[in-house]
Parts: sequence; structure tokens; C-alpha cells
Amino acid sequence: MSKLCFVGIGNPGAKYNETKHNVGKDWLARISLDHSLEFILKDKLEAKIATSHENKILWVMPTNYVNNTGKTLQKIIRYSDISSDNLVVLHDDLDLNPGEVKIKLGGGHGGHNGLKDIFEKIGSKDFYRIRIGIGHPGDKGDVSNWVLSKFKPKDKDLIENSFFDLNRVFDLICERKFSEAQLKLHS
Repeated sequence: MSKLCFVGIGNPGAKYNETKHNVGKDWLARISLDHSLEFILKDKLEAKIATSHENKILWVMPTNYVNNTGKTLQKIIRYSDISSDNLVVLHDDLDLNPGEVKIKLGGGHGGHNGLKDIFEKIGSKDFYRIRIGIGHPGDKGDVSNWVLSKFKPKDKDLIENSFFDLNRVFDLICERKFSEAQLKLHS
């Protein structure tokens, strides 16, 4: 079995913790607790790295900004010889309502600068995504402030419930049973 690589997109620094843009990184950190993982800082890769499942799963939390996520993934792919179809990227998604989570293979970037950078740097869109809904502010001009803000209490409850939904199917994802995980998660 080839390696699977989970990547949680987010910005570095405590001031971005629990912001909408960091939900992918925050969720990956929470899921890693269930696997008792210890992340090691790898400065050359611009990431914190952990492994599980007898070194068959690589866990990556980039230490650079969302807009530079592709730079880290480019290095990870070279370092670990992982192909793009073995990447699973957890990220925030403006096109989904808070509480909605979707698993998807491929697709566009939907305006997400982290995904844009990944496309540019690794030259592929063929990777799995765990799209975590954060809702849209309504006005395109408000997006930057929106993604850097924290969830309102009502939305935070929806996000928390959807985290538990994903966590229930996470083992299926680890086993590469994406269709089965999608079916359980999306129904």
C-alpha cells in the first residue's frame, strides 16, 4: 500500500487558532490526538510532520501561511515520494454552509488561495479534499475578513457536530474507502 498523506491547511500563530481559515489544520490536530501522534517540526519542509499506521500515513501541518501551502506540499511530495492522488487536504470552504462536510476528488479551487497555490506548485488537481463549510459572508469584498474571523456560537456548534461526523468515518478514509466514507458522511 502506498502512503496516504493528510494535510491540514491553516495559518501559523496563535492569533489564527480557531479561525475559519484554520479549520482544516485545527481538525487535523484534533483527529491526531485520537492516534496519539507527536508532530516533529521539519524546518526544511516548512511543516510539522507525524506518521501513523506503521508509517503508511503521513500527517502534515504546514508552518507557513495558507497562500504558501503548495510550497510545503511540493517539498513533501519530493521528500516522501507521495503522488498527488494520495493526498487528502482538509480545508475551509466558502461554498458550503457551516456544518456541511464533503469529501471530493479533484475539482477547482473555488477562490481558495491555498488550493490555488497547491495546483500551481504540484501541477495537479487530482487529490482528495475534505471540504469543511464555513459559509459565505455574502459580499465578495468581505471574504478576507470573514475567513480570518472566528465562528459565531451557533456556527461553532454546527462545526463541532460536523467534526464528529467526519471523525466517525475517518478510519474508512485511512483505509482508502473514500466512497464508503462519502456515502456515510453525505447521507
